[in-house]
Amino acid sequence: MTKEFRGSHTVAVTPFNDDGTDIDIGRLNAFLDWQVECGVPGVIMLGTTGEFLTISADERRRLVDATVRHAAGRYSVMVGTMDAYTPRAAAFSRQAQDLGADGLMIIPPYYYTPTDDEIHEYYRAICAATDLPIMLYNNPVTSNRDMPAALVARMTAEFPQIRYIKEASMDVARVFDIVEATHGVMNVFAGERPVESFLLGAVGYVNPYGNYLPYATRRLWDLLVEGRVRDATRIQHLVHRFDMIIAEGHPTYGHQCYSKALAAARGYPVGDVRAPLTKFGSLGEEGRTKLKQIMAVFEEIDALMVDIDARSSDSAMDKRAA
Repeated sequence: MTKEFRGSHTVAVTPFNDDGTDIDIGRLNAFLDWQVECGVPGVIMLGTTGEFLTISADERRRLVDATVRHAAGRYSVMVGTMDAYTPRAAAFSRQAQDLGADGLMIIPPYYYTPTDDEIHEYYRAICAATDLPIMLYNNPVTSNRDMPAALVARMTAEFPQIRYIKEASMDVARVFDIVEATHGVMNVFAGERPVESFLLGAVGYVNPYGNYLPYATRRLWDLLVEGRVRDATRIQHLVHRFDMIIAEGHPTYGHQCYSKALAAARGYPVGDVRAPLTKFGSLGEEGRTKLKQIMAVFEEIDALMVDIDARSSDSAMDKRAA
């Protein structure tokens, strides 16, 4: 039976050993247990945050296999199976299915700037190779193509497996456009600005911050579903504050080394990033200073969560008493 995906799914880092020469399954399992403890409903492996472009074929197989085996029904597993070469993307997708993944997240072919028809045929080939549900991944920054709502609607109508999309075009209104163009059939996951995306019709969040704030950012989405938009917005404002600390003066996607450094600071070491990405250690004093600034914001978030959870508990007790 096909799973229904909802809520905040962590788009996970790939844990490496200390010298970055191999994936580290022990660290992966500890990281995944932390996600479960924080109530995260699912993880997405080998997305952009997972450094999929640096992963060997053998590492891919071992990582997906270990993630699925460790899940044991406790969380959903989606896998990034994109590639610039269509047959390879199809093969990765079939492999993920054979290893027991619950779904796939797939960006269009990158580098080539494909036409709408080329994107359509790419997904057609993948759908022919697997039965798994597919989440389109619209990220013009990395793929050099923005999939418009009309193209999304075309593929939603033709391919029954395509029922999800991570919308990361930086145009939050696109969430509404996709829901409208697909007559509500497409399930949109926020790629950024989760509060605004939810209000425009998103049903979930592909969440990079879950790598180091899994509980707060999972609760952010749950609060939206509960109608507590003000509380969710307070969390989002604090997330935006530390995100700006990372982004200031740093290269595009340099945040990945911070994701790993922050996971370690929260007690879950996952190694550093692989070249050509900027390693956290190379940032020197800049990195150490920013890490301290970010951890100070985390203290505010943790305190906010204590307050939110206390009010949630009081409300639940009042309902039971009534």
